[in-house]
Amino acid sequence: MASKKAAKGRIGVFEWKQETKADWWEVEALYDLCFAPGREALSSYRLRDDVPPVAELCLVARDETGIVAGAIRYWPVRVGPEAALLLGPVAVHPTHQGEGLGGLLIRDSLEIAHKSHWERVCLIGDAPYYSRFGFERLDGVIMPPPTNPERILGRELAKDAWKGVSGRVGKWSGRVRG
Repeated sequence: MASKKAAKGRIGVFEWKQETKADWWEVEALYDLCFAPGREALSSYRLRDDVPPVAELCLVARDETGIVAGAIRYWPVRVGPEAALLLGPVAVHPTHQGEGLGGLLIRDSLEIAHKSHWERVCLIGDAPYYSRFGFERLDGVIMPPPTNPERILGRELAKDAWKGVSGRVGKWSGRVRG
């Protein structure tokens, strides 16, 4: 379990820890608030159906009042025959957006993933935002349709981890580490 940490935002202090079952409904409510209705109809959710998230990488940040201010989740997937992490969703409550909390959650969780010996991470997102965290467009990696190939991004957690890795992103069928 990730240790509890505190970070100062522009407005207040946040504490974050590994997400627990008790956090689930509040995190889901945050995702519903931050994303369009029908978010679970997206193709990336088919990769998550009936697959447990990577618990040690799923973090919840609470503000000084105890309300969920941000959350991030990761899921194991396969890219061709290789294991990878699927980052997402990540969300920050509208009252805390612009305070750097999303970036803190992404950086901290990527550090935990690296220490846990995961080699590669992929996501579907905006390159201008995620490039600051080392994500680049992945050529030859195919997400379930309909996914814009320009939005398929990846980051190496180990040297040359994406080198030679290509193919369809598929549902995880093995045991999750951790």
